[in-house]
Amino acid sequence: MAKEPFNPFAMAQAQFDKVAAILDLDQATGELLRWPLREYQFSIPVRMEDGHVRVFRGFHVQHNDARGPAKGGIRFHPQETVDTVRALAMWMTWKTAVVDIPLGGSKGGAVCDPHNLTQGEQERLCRGWIRRMWRDIGPEVDVPAPDVMTNSQHMLWMLDEYETIRGGRFPGMITGKPVGMGGSLGRMESTGYGVVYVLRECLRELGMRPNDAVASVQGFGSVSQYVIDLLTQIGGKVTCVSCWDQNDQMAHSFFKKTGVQLKELRSIADRFGGIDKGKARDLGYEILPGEAWLEQEVDILIPAAIENQITTDNVGKIAKSVKVIVEGANGPTTPDADKAINERGIFLVPDFLANAGGVTCSYFEQVQSNQNYYWEKDEVLSKLDVKMTSAYMGVSDMAQKRKLSMRDAAYVIAISRVALACKNRSWV
Repeated sequence: MAKEPFNPFAMAQAQFDKVAAILDLDQATGELLRWPLREYQFSIPVRMEDGHVRVFRGFHVQHNDARGPAKGGIRFHPQETVDTVRALAMWMTWKTAVVDIPLGGSKGGAVCDPHNLTQGEQERLCRGWIRRMWRDIGPEVDVPAPDVMTNSQHMLWMLDEYETIRGGRFPGMITGKPVGMGGSLGRMESTGYGVVYVLRECLRELGMRPNDAVASVQGFGSVSQYVIDLLTQIGGKVTCVSCWDQNDQMAHSFFKKTGVQLKELRSIADRFGGIDKGKARDLGYEILPGEAWLEQEVDILIPAAIENQITTDNVGKIAKSVKVIVEGANGPTTPDADKAINERGIFLVPDFLANAGGVTCSYFEQVQSNQNYYWEKDEVLSKLDVKMTSAYMGVSDMAQKRKLSMRDAAYVIAISRVALACKNRSWV
């Protein structure tokens, strides 16, 4: 029998349904929250460098905005689907709620591979995306941000197109902008640092010292790099990191027993986080299969790449030494694998708490842009630390009081807050 394809939205709904039952949500509220409020699917014609026109598929989903303007990234990915975008939009709703910032959840994207597009083609795609969506996004409605394979330059092109259409200046309509053009200091570090802030609190709760902590990290994008940066600063060590190789279309893991060195790996990585295998070998790294990051004899696993990475097929490969998993990526663990992890007694910090540093700093950028007043980097990171620490402690307290997993406790807090906002607005 053929294996049923993974559906991230079905997974997101299953997670919601479990907690809706814990909360005994009424049927109307449950139906409202398990589906997006609005969805957009559209075509974006782009003139390519050789003169022909190529049509790209675009998506945008606004899951819920009861607590404030919708918030979520725009990703460019060749395997993008509307169900992926639906799931990510739903997770964004819970993410903004669990860290208690006044925003909702959305997500957008286009089916493309930026590796195969020139700068001019990427710019025309960004501007085309905005031309399809400008009526339904903006500072008071829906504030996009960068996501997988998009960056500050893409955001600036989108802002420029939006402002051209609207005929004014609206820096708060999008976040993740270059610092000199309304972006926030600390934004690059925010998601990765947020992961380490909650990991620090987790280790404290478990009676472990950061100096004794050894981790393995999946991915070598912005999140992973800043996880390695801050974890190393507080005394921890990362011995293995994995990344996708664009040349052979495979993932590889890079192991060094004495600990990976961020500076040297950055020097041999491309702008998408792909590490050069030959140069890594010359620097003393052992090149292992893609899933080897999961099998390391470490204390901490940090999946920080994409969805659906820890499954029933590989969860049994996690070493007995692993005590903590901190989800730096969105939806990296399937529900069945999550159950197996809980049964093994591994302490798991869920994605929409662990990686909420990015959206929290995006909120800070939004506030600064709307006020036209900008904070120093130390102030941004200090505010981020306070927010992430407070959110972790709230979830941990809920987990202990109600004897729930950290994931279920985070969902209970987030869904309760969104459900209350919907009721207060008399939507249900």
